[in-house]
Amino acid sequence: MKSFLIIFASFSLAFNIHAAEKSFGPEDMPGLFKSGDASIGSSLVASCAACHGQDGNSINTDWPKLAGQNEKYLYEQLKYFRSGERNNALMMTVTPYLQSLSDEDLLNIAAFYSSGISTGGQAKNDEELLELGTKLYRFGDIKKEIPACTSCHSVYGEGNNLAVYPSVSGQQVGYLVSSLKAYRSKERAGGEQALVMQSVAENLSDKEIDALANYMHGLYK
Repeated sequence: MKSFLIIFASFSLAFNIHAAEKSFGPEDMPGLFKSGDASIGSSLVASCAACHGQDGNSINTDWPKLAGQNEKYLYEQLKYFRSGERNNALMMTVTPYLQSLSDEDLLNIAAFYSSGISTGGQAKNDEELLELGTKLYRFGDIKKEIPACTSCHSVYGEGNNLAVYPSVSGQQVGYLVSSLKAYRSKERAGGEQALVMQSVAENLSDKEIDALANYMHGLYK
């Protein structure tokens, strides 16, 4: 119950930030986050395109789509990869390249991918899988202390920009499955968000993870 209360408090904070965004808007709160230059970022992603696609839309289910993703989220994750705080077997091959880049370079890369448009996805037409995925994503499971994913990622999966919760709509199924399992095992780390997601995923079964991944893959902004 303690872990659930911690998660609930984190989600309440996210909602308060989201409310502030709706009330004031980012243009009224200067200095929070300065966007990068997408045109410069486009010249820095040659090493990324092999896995993530020229426009940020990967064609392999195991590699995440980056197009249209939250810019600050991308920027923070790139810094975690560069520092080694977040580890991934495939990303380790480009870590030396990331280590040669400045914070400004990473910000420009994040801006480039954020400016793209995700190709979206199509959930499997499996009634049982869709029913379970819908239930967990929208309502969670109180008995298992699993909160609703909508609390942070919104109803249609577009995330929360100010709270830096990523978009999950249309994301690749394989990547979503591996990410949730990595959170569950606590293999995936990097920042406070990872700690929240570890608590969320620790009570998810493999079947529930498959159902959530399928549902999120089919979400549209």
